[in-house]
Amino acid sequence: MEHYEIIVNGHLDPRRADWFAGLEITQLSGGKSRLAGEIADQAALHGILNRVRDMGLQLLAVKRQD
Repeated sequence: MEHYEIIVNGHLDPRRADWFAGLEITQLSGGKSRLAGEIADQAALHGILNRVRDMGLQLLAVKRQD
């Protein structure tokens, strides 16, 4: 498993973490949200990114943490 950080434009409700495979949701300044946590594999990552797209959120960054 790898640790990822995903930044999107828009504030997400932290209670929706289950929509994003249990990633921790943090609201950032400037109307952005950070999703962070362990993602099992590339298929799971693409599933989360598809959810971001389906919700019409603007993807700002995807970073794999070492």
